[in-house]
Amino acid sequence: MSATIPEARERVRVMIVEDSLVVRQLLTHIVGRDPRLEVVAAVSSGEAALAAISGARPDVISMDIRLPGIDGLETTRRIMADHPTPIVVIADSVEDSSLGISMNALRAGALSVVEKPVATTHVGYETVSAEICTQLRIMAEVPVIRRRAIGAEWSRRAPLGGPSGTEPRVKAEEPPLVVAIAASTGGPPALARVIGALPLDFPLPILVVQHMGPAFMEGFAAWLNGVVALPVALARDGARAEPGHVYVAPGDRHLTLDRGMALRMSDAPPLGGQRPAASMLFSSLARHAGPRGIGVLLTGMGEDGALGLLDLYRTGAATVAEDESTAIVFGMPAAAIRLSAARSILPLDRIGAHLIRLAQPEPAA
Repeated sequence: MSATIPEARERVRVMIVEDSLVVRQLLTHIVGRDPRLEVVAAVSSGEAALAAISGARPDVISMDIRLPGIDGLETTRRIMADHPTPIVVIADSVEDSSLGISMNALRAGALSVVEKPVATTHVGYETVSAEICTQLRIMAEVPVIRRRAIGAEWSRRAPLGGPSGTEPRVKAEEPPLVVAIAASTGGPPALARVIGALPLDFPLPILVVQHMGPAFMEGFAAWLNGVVALPVALARDGARAEPGHVYVAPGDRHLTLDRGMALRMSDAPPLGGQRPAASMLFSSLARHAGPRGIGVLLTGMGEDGALGLLDLYRTGAATVAEDESTAIVFGMPAAAIRLSAARSILPLDRIGAHLIRLAQPEPAA
């Protein structure tokens, strides 16, 4: 009797939206080389993408930002409103105008940003090509939800009670010193909402790890600086973390806290495949702030941050994980919750207010 041949797994269906014919052909070539991916449509405009999406039924979309007519940002908004589909933005990392639109596309529902390929002869072409294919495969698996009109909140509301409640913070003898926040997939809009809820007089420094391609970190910090009240900048080695300032880990370098509230950058090996690594940041708070640290783990794929948050939790510090009801990808916060590393589990819109409460000096007995 002949053996049964297992059915081949279906390939990920990719739609490419790119106005440049040369780049569109290059992306088609890159995607076509990966046996796990299949190009089902390659169009040159947002209008064409919106017209083709129903028939093409893509699992994931590669989205250019600067398009004729309807640009990539508006196209992303319309797709997320009418045909929710995972979107990976393909952006020119060296152009400030493109970077700003790319970050806003993430806020509108795109899942990640990767660097646009230049040419097959360009240095780093294979690295960029591999990253594009990896992001398309990974993001195709992410469940996305329908978005409302521009500026609207999530269509799926977070519960106000139940498991998303908070536990009382372990009372420290002294007030908190520092906040660390980490995120990956879905992080830019989540960080904008959490940090954007904090007032100008917020009394603690905020250290941020966001998993994103190194080429985009400076642009990401500049974008975040423009959408929140607090000043945001890339962290510098040896700088002192000042109250009311936000410090973003630079591309491909770990960010940690040292003695005297000094910031340290490191090119130590990746931790759990990540550099910067959330766990490394949280663990440094455990060492140098202890119960006076606050750790927040937001949306993201994988498990980075969970072990570091557990280190922080064990010192008696306040630790927060984003609730599943608002997380675009529940991997990172879920890993922390499984380890019982989160003292509080909160939907996104309640985390900012929680941080404000934690940062307030406790009334004297």
